[in-house]
Amino acid sequence: MYKFRTMHDGAHTTSALTIGADPRITWVGKYLRATKIDELPQLVNVLKGEMSLVGPRPEVPRYVELFRSDYEYILTVRPGLTDLASLKYSDEASILGESMNPEGDYVTRLLPDKIQLAKEYIQRSSFLFDGKLIVVTIIKLFGSSQTRSTKSEAH
Repeated sequence: MYKFRTMHDGAHTTSALTIGADPRITWVGKYLRATKIDELPQLVNVLKGEMSLVGPRPEVPRYVELFRSDYEYILTVRPGLTDLASLKYSDEASILGESMNPEGDYVTRLLPDKIQLAKEYIQRSSFLFDGKLIVVTIIKLFGSSQTRSTKSEAH
């Protein structure tokens, strides 16, 4: 998966999660992440047929192993640039930044919900549903005041 580098060299060795105002993120990386520009190179993956515009977001292999049976189903579809979970948890780093146990909360609370949302996406997948998720993603990216209401409308 192509992405712009947003962290200092070696940052991936400490944690797979980005939490709050993570000091591993470069000053340019903060801007790239905030604007989601760091995701743009993934369009190359889409053009190569490795990813889709809409589909479950790829997960870190370590977390996939924790929920192997769930991911056996989820990994039957092509991963995407956006999905229900990426819309619901667009502020994941902030959510985890407020946690006393970010890793534990991610594994016991956020990840199971993301898995359910991925399964829901697979069950509801259609041209129209994908189109709706793309529109909601674009609205969210450009910071529309409708963002809060569209998040729940995607369900």
